[in-house]
Amino acid sequence: MSQDLPVLKKGSFYIIKDSPEAFILEDRTKRGLTVREQSIDESLQVSADKGMIHDMDGIGHWIPIRWYFPKKDHDLQKVVDNAEKMEKKYTELRELTCPDDSD
Repeated sequence: MSQDLPVLKKGSFYIIKDSPEAFILEDRTKRGLTVREQSIDESLQVSADKGMIHDMDGIGHWIPIRWYFPKKDHDLQKVVDNAEKMEKKYTELRELTCPDDSD
């Protein structure tokens, strides 16, 4: 369903889509991760689809895949601000771990 929604803004690491009730912010680095639950994201305080990843010790961690920002409480600029923070974080991480890579 989410893949059929209009794209409002797209970055290297995110996509913002428009649904009738909410702006949907998708983390493009989590493509292919299976949604295992939907719950409130602790940092953004909105509903999020979450998947499970396991660290080197085999410990599972819930991570958000996409967030749903209700239009009644959030405007598009607030969602873009969060998306740009994500973009900056991943860009800095890429520069740190892959300094010779370029876009």
